[in-house]
Amino acid sequence: MPIRLGLGLPQMRQYDIGRDIPAVAAAAEETGYDSLWVFERVIFPEPATQGLYGIPGLPWPDQYRNVAEPTVSLSLAAAVTGRARLGTSVLIAPLHIPFQLARTLATLDAASGGRVVAGLGTGWALDEYAAAGVAPFERRGAVLDETLDVFRAVWGPDPVAYEGELTTIAPSVVGPKPARPIPVLLPANSTKAARRVVDRADGWLPVAMGARKLAGEWRRLQDLAAERGRERPLQVSVRANARYRAKPLDGDDRKPFHGSVDQIVEDLAAHVAPGLDDFHIDLQTTTRDAEELMDVAAAVYEGARAAGI
Repeated sequence: MPIRLGLGLPQMRQYDIGRDIPAVAAAAEETGYDSLWVFERVIFPEPATQGLYGIPGLPWPDQYRNVAEPTVSLSLAAAVTGRARLGTSVLIAPLHIPFQLARTLATLDAASGGRVVAGLGTGWALDEYAAAGVAPFERRGAVLDETLDVFRAVWGPDPVAYEGELTTIAPSVVGPKPARPIPVLLPANSTKAARRVVDRADGWLPVAMGARKLAGEWRRLQDLAAERGRERPLQVSVRANARYRAKPLDGDDRKPFHGSVDQIVEDLAAHVAPGLDDFHIDLQTTTRDAEELMDVAAAVYEGARAAGI
């Protein structure tokens, strides 16, 4: 059975978001893509308090200078599509007030006919936490846990009532409700995060950093799920950060999903494994405009299907 394949929407500054997000979303669904995805970057500090991913001296990439807000971007896509799932990979949950984020996602899911997939993370940028003003960076895990609790309450039956560190909801009617239970996916990049995935989430949201590494992480997460008595299967959607080039890249040190369409398809085939059959590819960084993004996305999709993926 073919894998499910998704596409990252054009949120960066080389795109006209009002025109290009709907155009790419509609074209991707028509091509056959199963899902459409967005990510979140809030500000581009100059100078930054810390390096990229918190690594000292590592510069932030220039494409982070202007990234469209993710839920607005998905709303633009929802309006012109009818089938594709609408995913976040990722929303940085502690940058948002939990109650408002729960209502935003519920409204989008109701409006789209039950297509939202909520991929959440805690982020790494101190400057973004300072700008958001919701909670300090040191409280990020606790805020994510409260957000998951608030989601469960707000998306559940009325009357909704909740009391936490950031959120107090008096018994209330809160609507609209999601069209169906919204799947929540989380990364598992630490022992504590892996336990949170197994104990509290619907599934896992990894990044494709090499087929062997991905398969090993998947085995460890499955073992942890068995150890902790999880009965529901874990949903998985793998994010592939692609860097497209018209000509193939040479050399044994080529990074996964960097290169030509054929090389991207080759890497996709290498990463597929039992349980790892849902991927979303972000091609927007190295395409010049929406027209090129749509052309490359169609070529990747057709190449994958021709290869039996």
